[in-house]
Amino acid sequence: MAVWNPWHGCKKISPGCRNCYVYRRDAEFGRDSSVVTQTANFSLPIKCSRRGEYKLKPDGESIYTCMTSDFFLEEADQWRPEAWNMIRLRGDLHFVIITKRIHRFRTGLPEDWGEGYDNVTICCTCENQNRLPILLELPIKHRTVIHEPMLEPIDIRRYLSTGCIEQVTCGGESGPEARLCDFGWILNSMEQCVEYDVPFWF
Repeated sequence: MAVWNPWHGCKKISPGCRNCYVYRRDAEFGRDSSVVTQTANFSLPIKCSRRGEYKLKPDGESIYTCMTSDFFLEEADQWRPEAWNMIRLRGDLHFVIITKRIHRFRTGLPEDWGEGYDNVTICCTCENQNRLPILLELPIKHRTVIHEPMLEPIDIRRYLSTGCIEQVTCGGESGPEARLCDFGWILNSMEQCVEYDVPFWF
């Protein structure tokens, strides 16, 4: 799995953020996770070797984007247009963007986005169902959903029935203060996906 973190740091916005793994890891090094900074790997997708070849080569794996922040974070508005440009230039790579800020999706969206880029999957993190109606209204070609950390049973049949969700992932919380994830919730979500023939991951 390839990871591209163009910026680091985030602000907690929902119950699912309470035991954020980024905050926990940063705390081990005395780092404040609420401070958002551009990283040294900002231009990773377009970095080239001495031979002029891209260092990041297409190998069939997705590029997981902004795993230590949120791509649609307010503090990253100034950098996002350039990040979108790199994503557009690297049409040979597939970028997966996981976000809790789906409500900010249109902020700084590229003019040529149209109905979406073929090489981008937007994955909406949903501890509950509040963000799903927004996800389905947006011009996105590839949509997935992740219930992680899963904090309660979730019924998403009416969203799965649209045929717009390509995959559902469920998972619990990590760390010493992890909250309970009832395996029954996981099984129920899996059964919903089976019912609508949507791939499921746990």
